[in-house]
Amino acid sequence: MRVGIIGIGHGVFGRRSDATVQELAFEAFRAAIEDAGIERKDIDCSVIGAVPEYHKQRSLAGVVQEYLGLVPKPTWLTEVACASGSAAIRTAWLSIRAGVHDIVAVIGCQKMTEISTPEILALMGRVGEVQWESVFGTTFPGYYAMFAMRHMHEFQTTPEHLAEVAVKNHFYGARNPCALFRKEITRERALASEEVATPLRVFDCCANADGAACLILAREEKALEISKKPVWLAGMGCATASMSVLRRPNLVGLPSAVEAARQAYEMAGVGPGDIKVAEVHDCFTIAELMAYEDLGFCKKGEGGRFIAERRSYIGGSVAVNVDGGLKAKGHPIGATGVSMTCEIARQLRGEVPPDRLVPGADIGLTHNVGGIGQYCFVQVLKRE
Repeated sequence: MRVGIIGIGHGVFGRRSDATVQELAFEAFRAAIEDAGIERKDIDCSVIGAVPEYHKQRSLAGVVQEYLGLVPKPTWLTEVACASGSAAIRTAWLSIRAGVHDIVAVIGCQKMTEISTPEILALMGRVGEVQWESVFGTTFPGYYAMFAMRHMHEFQTTPEHLAEVAVKNHFYGARNPCALFRKEITRERALASEEVATPLRVFDCCANADGAACLILAREEKALEISKKPVWLAGMGCATASMSVLRRPNLVGLPSAVEAARQAYEMAGVGPGDIKVAEVHDCFTIAELMAYEDLGFCKKGEGGRFIAERRSYIGGSVAVNVDGGLKAKGHPIGATGVSMTCEIARQLRGEVPPDRLVPGADIGLTHNVGGIGQYCFVQVLKRE
């Protein structure tokens, strides 16, 4: 049984002091049901992707469900750090494939600005292994700085390669009205920005944001009945890696991403060369370089050359993060995975503005990482 995307909704990412998390969720939900041409009564249940520690409200799914007017239908929360949105999509996909539900609303939503930056840093650091790593003050930039240093050591990757990722993503983010940062930057500006954790600088790091995105999923018969342009979830992969990076086989890639990609490609019956457009988890510029390699877009160690040759731009081998990615769009962690899938579905439907539309895209991919690679979800989407 195929599962199709029939509705897409996406709010503006940023410092949204104008809205509560429930209002952010409603903003995206309303757009998605209007896009699908359905009503609340047609939805069987909802799945909410969010990380509750960032909100003053606990049991977030309940308040979102009530605000959306979906009570008494069932709802539940998925949480796997920054991959919570993709976990919500997979959960909804599984419930439809199991025959339990026909139409499911998936909402990724997050308010990152209700707590202070030091509190956020502490929470992020504890996504790593608490007993042996986070007690020594590890932070997300610190972890990814280790990946970057090792990649540079083994493959002669340079700070200029990292800066080129930021330049590309800000170039496309400037053309996305939903992005947090809508200004282009130069490589010189990126390289001159303040150092955060050697070798990563400010422009190598994504920013926290508030925001929400929503997808309406339906089983095949319903999708074809309701929508003239369904996008199919053709390949669904997910995998995990050790909590401690010290127990990983290397620090130049994410084994969870390699395995999740293998599963998704196999299920969809495609390979890396078939992907026309991709959303990858660029929480840091080095993360995008590693994703090129982990997903098979280039060989291990060639990620720096891949971006330097502009092969991840529109018109290159595969267009990557042409909505700005986490880097320019912002990273409301519960919403990110849903946002990625919204972007790919819109690309495949040809509904993206011409200045960042990938011509002829019929197969796309999302790559959403939770924690420091402890979790990874890869989806292959197709449009007939």
